[in-house]
Amino acid sequence: LLIDADPQGNASSGVGVARGQVRLSLYDAVIDERPARDIILHDESLPFLHILPATQDLVGAELELVDRPNRETALRRALEPIMDDYDFILIDCPPSLGLLTLNVLTAAHAVIIPIQCEYYALEGISQLLNTIRLVQQNFNPGLAIDGVLLTMFDTRINLARQVANDAREYSGPGVFRTVIPRNVRLAEAPSFGKPILLYDVQSVGAKSYIAVAQELMRRVEVAAGDQVQPGQLLARIDDTVARQTLAQREATLDQQLATLNKLVESFAGGQAMQESVMSMLSALHCGANFILHSAGFLDGLLSMSYEKFMMDADFCG
Repeated sequence: LLIDADPQGNASSGVGVARGQVRLSLYDAVIDERPARDIILHDESLPFLHILPATQDLVGAELELVDRPNRETALRRALEPIMDDYDFILIDCPPSLGLLTLNVLTAAHAVIIPIQCEYYALEGISQLLNTIRLVQQNFNPGLAIDGVLLTMFDTRINLARQVANDAREYSGPGVFRTVIPRNVRLAEAPSFGKPILLYDVQSVGAKSYIAVAQELMRRVEVAAGDQVQPGQLLARIDDTVARQTLAQREATLDQQLATLNKLVESFAGGQAMQESVMSMLSALHCGANFILHSAGFLDGLLSMSYEKFMMDADFCG
């Protein structure tokens, strides 16, 4: 279950939840005490992920909670009925240490601290750790820190390497071994309303996040024994990634085939050559293995100039 506790709603939109289509949100669960099960959304493209979305109404939740008794435990009370329904519940916090973040820390069992590899991010970790200590002392004694995740890491920048080294020196084994690099595909995915696993599972960013998920589940396995059964969850992820990889390659090839078809049609007087190339296009749909091995040839074919294409007409036939 992914819970979006940030009024900006980036976690919701990042997995394809259109803001205009959200009727009920976390606000309704926390402030109006609507059952969380009535708010949770399901997406067929993400069969193992459910979403409890956020809207800008959460901005008002900060103010409405101020005068309420037991305001720090409002989120915990809202989530108690569904706690046992999921293997993992991930909550995206707002980028501030207000009442919403306090509610999340009070409801959570553990915290993952993402750190952008820049100076101000490292400077702010001490404030966050102080807040976590206060929560442990007053509201949630069992709150643990599952790890520190280094993000937006660029090996070309000396400051990024220095921040990473300082974080490892400060947090020791608490820092995840996997580092999330700066990656264009990661930056593009939210604009398409897709998580990176659906947008480009072969990208460096996707592989890095898969590695982080596996590392996190291994840590949970060590901490909780066999209760979570992370091995089964790893098998689910591996199967989903494998299917998504094949689907992406086929979709890419379909685009190449369409482009090649338009290119052939545009050549005046090329009817005979068009028929021969169309025969080739039909052959390319024989099976997945042939599709994958044909991708390199099509890449080269699409890059040909008109003159070379005409010279190689017999070869195409």
